[in-house]
Amino acid sequence: MESVRQQKIAKLVQHTISDILLREGSTYAPGGMITVTQVRMTPDLLVARIYLSIFKSDTPQNVMKLFKEHRGELRKKLGDKLRFQLRRIPEMEFFLDETLDEVFRLEEIFRQIKKDSDK
Repeated sequence: MESVRQQKIAKLVQHTISDILLREGSTYAPGGMITVTQVRMTPDLLVARIYLSIFKSDTPQNVMKLFKEHRGELRKKLGDKLRFQLRRIPEMEFFLDETLDEVFRLEEIFRQIKKDSDK
């Protein structure tokens, strides 16, 4: 269970990273769109686990690789925006959020089952 402080910092980090990606997201996913779906903070607030959903990209794994390579640069940008609100800027870990892909896959399976049962 996350503390209230963890939740508040997570929301702040999520909003700030989303803002950065809105302005510079094309650098990491040309022609695609990146959404920060969730941020979870460790209890010591030193690590932010950031979950990304990537749309219209043929190679989400390559996009994730770019994020991991540019982690330091993104942390600096985060620090520039939050330096007066946080004592220590958290390290960032990026994860691919495949929840939406899973929903689409399940909907397709249900559609196929319905089509088969209508025959």
